This record gives sequence, C-alpha cells and structure tokens, in this order.
Amino acid sequence: MSAPFRLDINGLRAWAVSAVVLFHFGIPGFDGGFVGVDVFFVISGYLMTGIVVRSLEQHKFSLIAFYTARALRIIPALAVLCAVLMALGWFFLLPPDYRQLSSHTAYSLTFLSNIEYFREAGYFDGSSHEKWLLHTWSLSAEWQFYMALPVLLWATWRLVPGRIAQIVIVGVGLAFSLAASIIVTRENPNGAFFLLHTRAWEMLAGGLVLLLGDRLALSETIRRWIGLTGLFLIALSIAVFDKHSSWPGALALMPVIAAMMVIFANSTLSLTGHHAAQWLGDRSYSLYLWHWPVCVALVYCELHRSAVAIAAGLALTLILGHCSYICVESHTKKLPRADKRRTIRLLIAAAVIGLGPALFVWKNSGISGRFPAVIELAAAETRNFNPRRSSCHAAVGAISPACRFGSAMPKQTALLVGDSHASVLVSAVASMASAAAADVKLLSYSGCPYLPRMKLRDDFLKKLPGAYQCTAFNDWVQHQIADMPSNTPIIIAGRYAGLVMGANEIEGNDEPTGYFSTPHHAVTPEVIREFSEQIVSTACEAAQQGRVVYLVRPIPEMGVDVPKSASRRMSMGLKGEVFVTRDDYMRRNGWVWAAQDQARMKCGVRVLDPTTYLCRDGRCNGTLDGRPVYFDDDHLSEFGNALIAPAFAPVFSHQSPPAADFHQALAR
Repeated sequence: MSAPFRLDINGLRAWAVSAVVLFHFGIPGFDGGFVGVDVFFVISGYLMTGIVVRSLEQHKFSLIAFYTARALRIIPALAVLCAVLMALGWFFLLPPDYRQLSSHTAYSLTFLSNIEYFREAGYFDGSSHEKWLLHTWSLSAEWQFYMALPVLLWATWRLVPGRIAQIVIVGVGLAFSLAASIIVTRENPNGAFFLLHTRAWEMLAGGLVLLLGDRLALSETIRRWIGLTGLFLIALSIAVFDKHSSWPGALALMPVIAAMMVIFANSTLSLTGHHAAQWLGDRSYSLYLWHWPVCVALVYCELHRSAVAIAAGLALTLILGHCSYICVESHTKKLPRADKRRTIRLLIAAAVIGLGPALFVWKNSGISGRFPAVIELAAAETRNFNPRRSSCHAAVGAISPACRFGSAMPKQTALLVGDSHASVLVSAVASMASAAAADVKLLSYSGCPYLPRMKLRDDFLKKLPGAYQCTAFNDWVQHQIADMPSNTPIIIAGRYAGLVMGANEIEGNDEPTGYFSTPHHAVTPEVIREFSEQIVSTACEAAQQGRVVYLVRPIPEMGVDVPKSASRRMSMGLKGEVFVTRDDYMRRNGWVWAAQDQARMKCGVRVLDPTTYLCRDGRCNGTLDGRPVYFDDDHLSEFGNALIAPAFAPVFSHQSPPAADFHQALAR
C-alpha cells in the first residue's frame, strides 16, 4: 500500500472538520457529523500530551510557556470572530438576540461557554441554531482540559519520573471519565454532552496513544491497515449515529477508538496526505470557528432549507476560514515565543476587542432604539411570560409546587392540570378567577399532559434528566384530584399532538413519544385510537362524584418561534405575520377535538375553546397587528393569554360554555 493512502494528524483534522461542517449545514449523509468533535478531542489530547511529556523528558517543561502557547493558538482567532459578530450584531440583531450574543461572547472568551450552554439547555431553551457561538462549547471544554492536563502530568512526573507512571495516571483518568460519561449520559444527557468530566476521556484517549504508540513494535503494513480500519470506523460512525443518539456515553467509544487507531498508525510515520486534506487541516480551527455563525445566519434569514443558500454558505465558510487563517493564525504562529511582553500585549488586546463590546451590550440589555419601536416590541414578546413560571412549573421530580393564582381570599378554587400548555394558560384562567373572587391551583409538568396511564419511550427518556418522572407525576395528580372537594372545577389542558405526532418546531421529529400498550415509531390509527380513548377515560374519571371537568381545545402550534420570526422579518422589510392555516391545525388536532367531543357526550364534561379568539378566516394567528401572541412557537405569551382569557369565564360563572365541535371548527 503506497504512502498517499496514509492519514496524518492534519489529514485527520480535515476529516473531522468536514464532518462537523457538513452535519451542521444539514447535508444528507452526515446526520452523525458531531462525531467530528470527538475526533478533534482525541487529536487534541494526543498533541497536548505530546507537548507536555516531551518537555518533561527534556527537562524544559514550563506551565507558563504551555499556557501562553495555547492562548496564542486559540484566543486571537476566537476574539476576532467575536468582535466581528458583535459589530455586525449592532446593525442586524434585535435587542434580545444582541444581548444573548453579548452574553455568549463573554462566556466564550472566558472559556466557560460549555457550562453556560449546559445551564441554558432545557424544555424552554431556545433553538440551538439561534446561538451564534454555541460551537465554542468544545473550545471551552478543551481549554479546561488544557488547564488540568499539564498540572496532572507534571505532578505525576515529580513523584515518579518516566512514562509508566504517566500511562497509569492517564489510563485511570480515562476510565473514571468514561464511566462518568456512560452514567451521566443516561441520567443527564445535556450535562454529559457539554461538561468536561464526561468529555475528558476522549482527550485522554489521545494522550494514551501518544504514551503507548512507540512502545508497540508493529510492521508498517499492519499500521497502515489499522489506520484504514480506523478511518472506515469513523465514516461508519458518521453514517450510523444521528442527532437522536444518546451522546457521548458508550456510543462514542466507536469513533474515539477509531481516531486512536488512525493516529496510532501514523504516530511514527512522516506526514503525508492529499493537498486538499492538508489545506483543510491547516485551516481546520478557523473553519470550525466560522462555519457555525454562517449556519445561524441562514436560519436567521430563513434560508437554511435552500440548497442554493447552503451551497453559498459552504463557500463562504471556506473563504472566511481561509481569511482567518491567513490574517490571524499565520501571524500568531510567527510571533516569537520568547517575546513574552509582546505576547501578553497581544492577548490583552484580543480580550479587550472581544470582551469590551460584549460587556457594554450586555449591561445595556441589547441596546434598544436601534430598530423601530414596533419591531422591538415584537422581539421583546419572547420574554413576556408569567414571572412565576420557573418556580411553579415542574420539570423533574414527581410532584408540583402547586402554586395558586388569582384572588388572595378566594371563595372558590379551580384546579388546572396538564403540561407546559396548562402552565402558560394559568394567567388567562387566573384573570377570570380574580374577577370572580376565586383562584386557581396549578399542577403542571413539562412535556407531560395529564394522562395517568401514559408511558414514554425509553429512547426518549434517555435524553431527559434522570429525575424526569412524568408517569409518577400523573399518578400524584390523580390522587390530588381525588382528594379535592367535589365542587372543585377541574381544567385539563395539554399538547397532545406533540406526543403523538412529534414537536412540529423540530425538523424531522415526527414519531410518537408516548404510548399506553406498545411503543410506536410511526403515527398509526392504533396510536390515535389509544390516545383518544385515554383522553376520554381520563376526563370521565375526573368527572366522577359530580365534579365539573373542563377540557381545553389544543392551542395552535406555529412551528416557528413567533417573536423571533416576526421581528426578524419586519427588520428585513418583510411582513411580520406568522400563522398556520386552520386546515393544518385540524390535521394535527382534529382527533383531539373528536375525543373531547366524545368525552362531552359520554360523561358531561365541558369544552373550552380558546381558538375562538386565535383563529379567524381559515387561519390561526401567531401575531395580532404585528405583535406576537406567543413567547415561542407554541406557548402563549401574557399578551396572548389576555386575548383568550374570556374563554375561561364559564369556569367561574357556572355557565356552560358554548358548544363547538369538530365539524363546526372545520367550517370556521
């Protein structure tokens, strides 16, 4: 086998960055492109361990020199990216987006962004494709590894000089980190993805290759086959795994071991590789830095599904990455390492250029007044939700805070149960309750409509925190209802279509996640029948002992973040209207209406219809005169709640709501 088929470190970098870029641009066949980040981590661990160990062996190791070299490699290009984004943000980003960018810039330049993105991740988290610096989480994890690795290796060398001790300490660290990754991926997938302790093993794996590579005497032919096998396994990982895979955990062993094989096969060989791979490998860092903001820009302009726009984005990524390499990386590489003063001045200047504008924008809340007031009002609706949401809406555990809303001295209490759709409707219900000297108790749980016998698919649960207990919560609610006085009105609201047909704001998410008898991976008549029956039986069980039960018609789901979409369109001179057609709404929710109508006929429950105030002339509106009525894609804002509040008046007036069935809805 001839030399051109070998892969060196630079060639492997090219593979990794290509996989990541093509994955983020949505190129078919690269659904598992996040594998490239794991390969980067292995390469990084290999290189950093080599720098430290060789310096220790030569008695030339310096922590300051190591940290300075890493800072020069990473900070200048990152600071330039952040400064350019902050400058462009002044002209194109609305205050909420600009403030978020400024915050993420500060976290990125202080290498804490992985921790911040872990904290932000959750049920109400905004789309990842709207975070301009989301990709810097991996740089932060690497930097944190750089801070710890040399200290660990140096301390070990001081106690027991030689590579044997280094192999032991790296191997033990790898084992503990891998175990943590496997366990935490099951219990807290967001933490496992972003945080160092569950990612360090990937970098330590590269270090282990460095420490063991020249101790195993293998023929050149065997090494080549090992390298090609590793390369095949990396490609297979990209093809097999996708964004739904539980990651990193045990699944990441495949690409990590594959990267170790490729590096090991070439660890004692001269650098070779195709010119294109070398070109990409040289610019891999800059390409990685710039590709994600280009992806976000396509989403921002709603061009991410255009093949022409994607092709232009890929070309722009190559151009920007090349410019960053030539104008920034090449110059910092030429900087004399002995010139410490010049190095320090450069790093300080880079930090000031990036952090200064970010802190100013953050302190001024995104700097209002740069756009017309009507546009900024639309953008601000993203924060117009119940201020008690985080403390009153449960997302883990098996019970609810059971917060009360409405009159301070109520003559009557209603019970509102369901998922996050119930939690946001509490403002509308409470406004009617206050007018009637009553209050409402909220029992809500993220992603968990009140269906006591419902279970969630195991593969779906693996992506949620280990403390997520929807089934147990519904059992608890069932007991709470049974213990309430029989004259307590029960209001049940939920996003049933999301569990049956997938969340329509997530592209490609169209599988049922809930089930009652057998898990399903496609929407079938059996799935619809089971859920319909359970909606009816749940309502009728709650209506026992003479209780009055109200079922709330599903709130229309817009499929896009309404405040962001409307305000961005208006800022570009386009119409800011966001809506779904009535037909599309009924295609997702008609079966829910039919089930609620059946429950009304079977056991006398009553139906409340907020769509009377949201849907007109064949469409359900996400905006009213340019102002969003949602704070995201499917949760009503406080402005939206004020619009639909009259729909809940019958709960406290003891009058039956006007009847509206499936067929009447289609006619509207």
